[in-house]
Amino acid sequence: MKIGVLQLNPVVGDIDGNAAKIVAAYRRATALGADLCMTPEMALTGYPPRDLLLYARFVERVGERALALARELADSPPLLLGAVEPNPGTGKQVFNCALWCEAGAIRKSVRKTLLPTYDVFDEARYFEPAPEGNERANIVEFNGRTLAVSICEDAWNDKDYWDARTYSRDPLEEAAAFGPDAILNLSASPLFLGKQRLREDMLGAVARKYGVPMVYANQTGGNDDLVFEGRSCAFGPDGRLVARAAGFTEDVLLVDLDDFSANAVADDDFAPEAETWRALVLGTRDYVRKSGFSTALVGLSGGIDSAVTACVAAEALGPENVTCVLMPSPYSSRGSVDDSLALAENLGVKTLTLPIEPIMRSFETTLAEPFAGLAPDTTEENIQSRIRGNLLMALSNKRGSLLLTTGNKSELAVGYCTIYGDMSGGFAVISDVDKSSVFRLARWYNEHVGPNIPEPIITKPPSAELRPDQKDQDSLPDYAVLDAILALHVEHHKSRREIIAEGFDEPTVNRILDLVRFAEFKRRQAAPGIKLTPRSFGTGWRMPLACRRDL
Repeated sequence: MKIGVLQLNPVVGDIDGNAAKIVAAYRRATALGADLCMTPEMALTGYPPRDLLLYARFVERVGERALALARELADSPPLLLGAVEPNPGTGKQVFNCALWCEAGAIRKSVRKTLLPTYDVFDEARYFEPAPEGNERANIVEFNGRTLAVSICEDAWNDKDYWDARTYSRDPLEEAAAFGPDAILNLSASPLFLGKQRLREDMLGAVARKYGVPMVYANQTGGNDDLVFEGRSCAFGPDGRLVARAAGFTEDVLLVDLDDFSANAVADDDFAPEAETWRALVLGTRDYVRKSGFSTALVGLSGGIDSAVTACVAAEALGPENVTCVLMPSPYSSRGSVDDSLALAENLGVKTLTLPIEPIMRSFETTLAEPFAGLAPDTTEENIQSRIRGNLLMALSNKRGSLLLTTGNKSELAVGYCTIYGDMSGGFAVISDVDKSSVFRLARWYNEHVGPNIPEPIITKPPSAELRPDQKDQDSLPDYAVLDAILALHVEHHKSRREIIAEGFDEPTVNRILDLVRFAEFKRRQAAPGIKLTPRSFGTGWRMPLACRRDL
């Protein structure tokens, strides 16, 4: 038996467009000899559709299009289609399901059992889990084979793999009682760095445990803050990887369950910088285009954050679709301006220079009386940032270009950014990349993609250049220390006491964690960005604003 795995990049809510993608990939797979095709989870809706699922008409349209698909493919091999369907009984109104489409009809619906509610997932908000008591619900008989069908999380609860399990049920264990010849899993599993290695290890362990091949179809593409890397794969009964689709792109993977030597394992690069780069490019490209934009703006300061953002934008959208805006002030160094222009020339992007000194002077004049007797402080620095933000947003409005913000995770964590200033924009490209990682990514980029970032941008001390001789380390600890503490607190949920016990200076830890707490209101108003770590400041971060938290 040959299974065609359709690795797709759907647009959330575009039911007809997604159906067309499915048909095109299906035709390609069947032309290669597929006896059965399978899509990722919820391929017809795109994942995650979130509150679109609260609209009954949306769910009805999915059902209508699924049936139309089944009829369109009536004379061809079966299709296992990721979709949703209404729940006619009590509970939540919708099931997350895999529809077995064969001979012009929907022959069977396999419903998802395990509904994740951690981090970015909120499936219990929308879906009713598959009911208990019908253990054959996940079993499909086809061409003399018994197939166990599962959906994403249903494969992530094996008691022999995980030290601690999230759910009491294990759908694969229940299906294994019927002696399946293969396990099929439809997934929309978002990326965090290193996840594919974990995913392959876990799926391989499941295949080995039950002694049957396992085929896994994953979505690819960017949807809002999530990136799905694809890398659909298959494993032999011994747990060995026998097939893998390309990463970060659409693909059709043909998996021969009877001759593993006929399968292809795509080359890949699992280095953190390589994964970061590919995720940023794909996430930015899809966010811009799926939101209806074709061009983007980047404020270019001469610093490393805006340089990396500009490189991502040029790769994602094409340099002809990117404009970099320089907005020098009296505190901008000549080197920063020259480095910015050199970077733009290397990338082939357009530039626009708008000096802000005249606008700064008008602010000084207007505010002279209410500011009389008050010493200059960060207020004046923030005014510069907000002037730049206003100029960029004006250009965005006038030109219909999406403004990409350039702040990194370290700055966002501690509030080293200006609300309505450098936080202005529609998409925060590197908001889940800490400062230390930005430097590593810039060096990796120059070595592996193109030596476009001028060396002074990488080597000079970071500075916002909002006052004479300003350096980031005037206001923040060394980034290596800052980022290590932030990773423990944000991504690993460590408290002050636990972080100090790791050997970090107590006053420094207290200061950083206080800054994280005080900056919560800024993050609540930040543009969405691409999730790369196990915990980003996106949909998976849900801290209260008005609270007293002593962590």
